Amino acid sequence: MIRIRRLSMRYALEDQHITVLDDVDLDIRRGESVAIVGPSGSGKTTLLLLLAGLERPASGTIAIEDTDLAALDADGLADLRRDHLGIIFQSFHLIPSLTALGNVALPLEIAGSPAAAQRARHMLERVGLGARVQHHPAQMSGGEQQRVAIARALVHQPSLVLADEPTGNLDEASADTVLTLLRDLVAETGAGLILVTHSDRLAALMPRRLHLRAGVLA
Repeated sequence: MIRIRRLSMRYALEDQHITVLDDVDLDIRRGESVAIVGPSGSGKTTLLLLLAGLERPASGTIAIEDTDLAALDADGLADLRRDHLGIIFQSFHLIPSLTALGNVALPLEIAGSPAAAQRARHMLERVGLGARVQHHPAQMSGGEQQRVAIARALVHQPSLVLADEPTGNLDEASADTVLTLLRDLVAETGAGLILVTHSDRLAALMPRRLHLRAGVLA
């Protein structure tokens, strides 16, 4: 599903360049779940941003579903995210003025999908929030908000889910519950999952683990 070759990323800082990713090679099979572990500043989030087409690399190539991201313009990258990717963030990024149902239905409505509300309701039931569909984010706990974010990321049946420290704002018990739910739901759909985390304990719940240190993948 994913083929990365000699991927590097650098940022300009005054009169020097900071290397964030250094000559990364990575292959991920269809339906595979992978944890990428590393401390803050190791390049984990940058790697996800590049995979999502939200940043362009300094050098190297990324192919998703045999599509070279470098060959896509901004509209093509937006279409890739809409059709193939589900993205989950540490800080939820729910829209406060929308209910749980509205947040989950939104990507379907933007894509013009039929029965958006019905599909969103079903997905909320799958994450255990069937009784919370009309609640707004401020009325839910952090764990519940992250389950809404998971439902939103999976409702359009993506082939790949990118999760950036999805349990970083949760206590340990909620983190275990949320990650187990995410892993199991992704496995049911046959999607791939890339989880970045600083936690070796959470990474141990995933079948494949890689380590990113100072921009180098091991």
